Amino acid sequence: MPQVAKTLIGIGMALIIAGLIAWAIMSVFPGFKPGRLPGDIAIEKPGASFYFPITTMILVSVGLSFILWLIGMVSRR
Repeated sequence: MPQVAKTLIGIGMALIIAGLIAWAIMSVFPGFKPGRLPGDIAIEKPGASFYFPITTMILVSVGLSFILWLIGMVSRR
């Protein structure tokens, strides 16, 4: 059980750090709107709207894959 607690604390700390980084980026670049990249699909009609952030999802996937790869490389040492 202590291992689960350590894992949850680590995940919580990672989320706090990610939030602080996002907050800092938004403070430095106030016009930056994540999730509205070229390639994202947005359809707006009267009474309905549809948004599919495909480009954003690809970038997040690549970023997370890189971070997990780095963690795997560090943990193998």
